[in-house]
Amino acid sequence: MRYSPAAFALSLLAAVSASTGTAKVGDPADPRAQILLEAGRSQLANGEIDAAIDNFEAALTIDPGYPGTFLALGQAARRAGLQGKAIHYYRQALAREPNNLAAISGEGSAFAEKGALEKAKANLARLQGLCGKACPEAEQLAGVIAKGPIAKVVTAEAIKPAPKVESN
Repeated sequence: MRYSPAAFALSLLAAVSASTGTAKVGDPADPRAQILLEAGRSQLANGEIDAAIDNFEAALTIDPGYPGTFLALGQAARRAGLQGKAIHYYRQALAREPNNLAAISGEGSAFAEKGALEKAKANLARLQGLCGKACPEAEQLAGVIAKGPIAKVVTAEAIKPAPKVESN
């Protein structure tokens, strides 16, 4: 009985700190960065990946500490087929917000697309521990893991036949 108030206070502290760790990313501090991010997102939706990356990088120079810019850059890098670069951007976002659900899901998706399924499954387990199996980020990552790695396309220029020397 005499430890009840201390136990209650510790459990309350754990509950409050756990709920603030999974907060959504707010808006960047600078409105110019917000304008660039919105323009980049609309360009990314239209398939203009290079232009979107340009806007995201410009927003990053204006507000370098905003995790949402790193999330947008990671998404654009994944769409461009640059999963390694996407993982880098997602890790930058996670360095700023360790329990960012979108960053954990994006990093896990990039791992799965790259072929590192064990790392992707570790991210899925972390997501399920933070938000449960029914949260949209966990469901999205589970779907990407189920698809497996992206098949690499080989062009004709990449495979050149060895020169064959014949005598006449």
